[in-house]
Amino acid sequence: MPETPGISRRSLFAGSAAGTAATLLPTGAATAENKAKSVATGASYRAAYHFTVPDQWKNDPQRPVWIDGEYRYYYLYNADYFTGVVGTAWRLATTTDLVSFTDRGVAVPKDTTINGDLWSGSAVVDTSNTAGFGAGAVVVIVTMSPGGGTDHQEQFLYYSTDGGLTFTNHGTDPVLPNPGVPDFRDPKVIRDEDQGRWVMALAENDKVGFYHSDDLKSWTYVSGFVHDGIGVLECPDLFRITAGDGTVKWVLGVSANGKGSGLPNTYAYWTGSFDGSAFTAEASDPQWLDHGWDWYGAVTFEKRDASGAVDAAARYAIGWVNNWDYAGTTPTIDCDGFNGTDSIVREITLKKASDNTYYLASRPVAGLDSHVSRTVNLGDVTVDGTKVLDYTGISYEVTTELSWSQLTGAGLQLRRSPDGGRHIDAGIYADYAFLNRRNTVNADTSGKWQESHTPFDPSAGTVKLRILVDRTSVEMFVDDGRYVHTSQVFPYLLDTRLALFTIGGSAVFRNTVIREFSV
Repeated sequence: MPETPGISRRSLFAGSAAGTAATLLPTGAATAENKAKSVATGASYRAAYHFTVPDQWKNDPQRPVWIDGEYRYYYLYNADYFTGVVGTAWRLATTTDLVSFTDRGVAVPKDTTINGDLWSGSAVVDTSNTAGFGAGAVVVIVTMSPGGGTDHQEQFLYYSTDGGLTFTNHGTDPVLPNPGVPDFRDPKVIRDEDQGRWVMALAENDKVGFYHSDDLKSWTYVSGFVHDGIGVLECPDLFRITAGDGTVKWVLGVSANGKGSGLPNTYAYWTGSFDGSAFTAEASDPQWLDHGWDWYGAVTFEKRDASGAVDAAARYAIGWVNNWDYAGTTPTIDCDGFNGTDSIVREITLKKASDNTYYLASRPVAGLDSHVSRTVNLGDVTVDGTKVLDYTGISYEVTTELSWSQLTGAGLQLRRSPDGGRHIDAGIYADYAFLNRRNTVNADTSGKWQESHTPFDPSAGTVKLRILVDRTSVEMFVDDGRYVHTSQVFPYLLDTRLALFTIGGSAVFRNTVIREFSV
């Protein structure tokens, strides 16, 4: 991924939405005094149950690895964000349940060699000592751009002999030099046990290149998968997964920008086959793992049980809840001294559709269940028009199953203001599901990226919604999670109401349950 921008404090409260913003949260420089005010007044935009960077800036997640009974999660971090200096290091957090994380500080620092800062890449555990750093060494292959700028991206190696807590550079020469192209980044390395070698997927503009290596130090190009029309491909992903019917598929994923074609700006993926050298897609057009505006740089990783055994039928996924179009626009800077939030970790499974194709379904990680601090069971609620519920909250999960006989649309107004003028709308309308942030404060000042859509079949007369609401994000899972919408939002902190609505008829919101979490 490109270097991070310096700090930007463009106001989110300009224009008609301004109102009394100054009374709703501390504003001004990101100082210790203002952060203390945030704590004292409760006027904090730090997520209650999503991962956030402790301070300064974060962007791309890096694929977590399993070591000593825990996941070690790396991410791009810029300690110099407030000074306007670009460039990222790899910071580390550890977790056993993928909900509660412990900060471990910077693991791979930036600017310690002539090659500068570190971009995206991947870490692997070299169990068999193929690289010669010792059995169990953690090896990172990462993009760096010697000389600065973005026009000379190459792949470099760092290694760790203390379980991935600290790393040493393997010299200053690239293990995969640039062949003379501008986009050459984000290596994703996996172990091909069948062939006894390592495989790398690399983002090369409109192509994902595949490479082989025996020792992680020397790489040979073997093939490429090309797809245009969704911008520059970034952060490739490659894995094998088994469906519930026993079918095994390979999945190739990329972060991509399809907004210009009316497509998402998130994680595109293809199901198909991989012979160890080349990927063959089953369809030319990709599917998307998220259809909202803000689930970028996502990675998937192995699902393991407490003993470390891998579940072949499921993986986990996590994405950066932001968008490069407005990455520096956030009140978390002034209020809490940071810019960087991730989605909830999701469990993804492979399912067979009615047309015999396969797709990835998502659901929030089961570890959330162990962090429930309060449950509000509203049962069945009949709605014809708009019904404001007797509940107030900023961070929560709401689940419900809508059913109807004749209806144009229905859903929920999340983070509704006391006067009903501001809210986030989530639900179904005619033949699509949607998430709409237009009526609340958000970072898209262009007004173009406000409502996301996914297909929906109204003939069933029912739909299940599971919606995760936190201080700066909404994630909506539709039915079995084939479709997910994630969008960044910044509602005023006094916007705490929740309402149900219908259009063109009545509906029953069955088994409506609200859960709050303590992490």
